[in-house]
Amino acid sequence: MSDKYDVVVIGGGPAGYVAAIKAAQLGLSTACVEQWVDDKGKVVLGGTCCNIGCIPSKALLDSSHKFAEARDRFAHHGIEIESPSIDVAAMQARKQKVVTQLVGGIAGLFKHNGVTSIIGTGKVIAGAKVEVTDAAGEQTVLEAGNVIVAAGSVPVNIPPAPVDNEYIIDSTGALELEEVPARLGVIGAGVIGLELGSVWRRLGSEVVMLEALEEFLPMMDQQIAKEAAKIFKKQGLDIRLGTRVTGAEVVDGAVQVTYSNAEGEHSETFDKLIVAVGRKPRSEELFSSDSGISLDERGFIYVNDFCETEAPHVYAIGDIVRGPMLAHKGSEEGIMVVERIAGKQTQINYDCIPSVIYTHPEVAAVGKTEQELKAEGVDYKAGVFPFAASGRALAADDSEGMVKLLADAETDRILGCHVVGPSAADLVQQVVIAMEFGSSAEDLALTVFGHPTLSEAVHEAALAVDGHAIHIANRKKRS
Repeated sequence: MSDKYDVVVIGGGPAGYVAAIKAAQLGLSTACVEQWVDDKGKVVLGGTCCNIGCIPSKALLDSSHKFAEARDRFAHHGIEIESPSIDVAAMQARKQKVVTQLVGGIAGLFKHNGVTSIIGTGKVIAGAKVEVTDAAGEQTVLEAGNVIVAAGSVPVNIPPAPVDNEYIIDSTGALELEEVPARLGVIGAGVIGLELGSVWRRLGSEVVMLEALEEFLPMMDQQIAKEAAKIFKKQGLDIRLGTRVTGAEVVDGAVQVTYSNAEGEHSETFDKLIVAVGRKPRSEELFSSDSGISLDERGFIYVNDFCETEAPHVYAIGDIVRGPMLAHKGSEEGIMVVERIAGKQTQINYDCIPSVIYTHPEVAAVGKTEQELKAEGVDYKAGVFPFAASGRALAADDSEGMVKLLADAETDRILGCHVVGPSAADLVQQVVIAMEFGSSAEDLALTVFGHPTLSEAVHEAALAVDGHAIHIANRKKRS
């Protein structure tokens, strides 16, 4: 094994492995340092996303959604199924098969592209070098022309609810449950809490979500967030806002939780309690004091718009730097960094990064929210189209939610798109492309959309921006 590379990447998650593959494709000698190994001592690539995050959660979301449809919705289509049941072990086995296939695929891509995989814990030291410590404690120093730090993030723990991995669990434990809890508590009603709560609610759990914030999904457009809250509550998610957990104790095989809200102190008992209050950067013991790298007050590595740290030839990408903790954001940062190392002037448009909550219906967004535009004093116009007026959504028995498009009042340039409804992630991505090309709402309005499709809701929302929607009654335009 050579100890000198053009690029050394620390971390094999979506940011790191994509950066490593891209670097190798550009002809740079590349190594990727990853500490995660399986029970056979073989490196596990893919990071949190592939192994204990995005991919396994989506597998469970898909399985649980199909079960809920069979139980609750198939009769609407004239399909009669007598008392469907869920085999949790089989569902979990399918999830693991998906994970194994994807992780193995990344390893195959490393081999195909000539990326060297190094098992161990990486630390950035002075001079853009990487010190790798293996499982036996032996250290090797890698000479690197450039270092890319992509160490990812870890779940946030809170003192009132210490995780014991049996009764009080984090997001990882919530993906491994072997049976459906009769009563499930979830601390946090954000993206992770909603997705995990949805899985087990569909399978039969009574789910209570305890959220400290007074507003539901405050980072989302509030019209969309309020619509989503109505839908989730109708599905049986008991979402309690303004609720601060003050303690959690395991007593006689159950979790007793105490919390406070505007009405005073309360207590609840759950079979399991999921702590889903967010994630924090994995930046501890990642670099030496003389490496030249600095952190902000929240533990994120300081970088500029091009992910350059204060240390020459050292970059940081993904969850460990500013911005939303999204796998696709980290992957694109990895590509940008590597291409800039190779001499290309690539950059990322951070205004066009979509975000998605993979509940059903999905919640997705890109760009500015209406409340942000108001706070910034931007004169804007909005167009909204409900899926209840979509022929394709009605035919699919999936017509809850809406598409909302925001555009500059003077230039008509699209400023944001927000969707709660079927295939929201894919619909928003259409607007991401439009925004990347600087499109106006009129550009979308003049585009021919296939019929009948869910995409027509985007078309109608664009038409509605100027009061020209066809399949709903238009609001009177502002004077």
